[in-house]
Amino acid sequence: MSEESIRVTGEELLSSNWYVLKKFSFELRRRDGSWQPQVREVYDRGNGATILLYNLEQRTVLLTRQFRMPAFVNDHSGYLIETAAGLLDNASPEVRIRQEAEEETGYRVQAVQKVFDAFMSPGSVTERVHFFIGRYQAEDRVNAGGGLEHEGEDIEVLELDFEQALAMIGSGEIVDGKTIMLLQYLQLHLLKPRSLMVLVAGPYRSGTEDDPARLADNVEAMERCAAQVLAAGHFPVLGEWVALPMTRLAGSLEVGDAVYNAQFHAYAERLLERCDAVLRIGGPSAGADAMVSIGERLGLGIYQQVGQLPVIVPQAQQA
Repeated sequence: MSEESIRVTGEELLSSNWYVLKKFSFELRRRDGSWQPQVREVYDRGNGATILLYNLEQRTVLLTRQFRMPAFVNDHSGYLIETAAGLLDNASPEVRIRQEAEEETGYRVQAVQKVFDAFMSPGSVTERVHFFIGRYQAEDRVNAGGGLEHEGEDIEVLELDFEQALAMIGSGEIVDGKTIMLLQYLQLHLLKPRSLMVLVAGPYRSGTEDDPARLADNVEAMERCAAQVLAAGHFPVLGEWVALPMTRLAGSLEVGDAVYNAQFHAYAERLLERCDAVLRIGGPSAGADAMVSIGERLGLGIYQQVGQLPVIVPQAQQA
């Protein structure tokens, strides 16, 4: 389509109280060649920039939380988790986003990388947003951040694990469009899902009356699941793989004796401290439920199915 497809027939200023709201009358030439009169309101608040700060080694990101009145009046608390952002105000996107990042997060960004531009609400708003990413280190922090009080900003700075931030999209805790776009860009290009060490936790003694054959069946069920975890690109472990031989070495003669009861779960818990996630499978099990509770306290990922684990693309397919 060219400018010859649009004929502006009227322009009316509706408001300039905050930014500029105008009503445009125009004619649009349709694909069949006919001209159709239309009227649209257009809000001009200038162009903006946004940046996602990330730490590659720690796999963390810096986000902000602040109150947004438009979200509040649309059935939301109004407190949105976002990437640092601001209007250009006649500065270049690169200069402005460095200033905005420091004002909001307190980190002085050295190098920024522009990744794309996007119109965020082209049905009514003229704003074009310039999207950036940039690395940060702890030593880059020069102040507490929080934004400018005289501009009405009261910003909370959040440093989040990258996988946690991604999960917050699915849970609905992150609903800001620009933030979702940059988190997914980072996932696709720089912070692909990493292989996790996953503790497979399921029934072991529950319902077996400590019958050796039934105990072995339960271990086999967890091992079959562990094979699926391995096939999904992650590293599976069972508490039983560590705790059973260790309790025997400590003097346990059978499941449920005094040495076993004193040490079995302690070994499993120490193993869990080295893991990234817990995969809870099978039926009732107080021990497996305890592993989930400890995992939640440690901030680990908790899953109920292998298919819920992050998808790992083999290196051969990434090339």
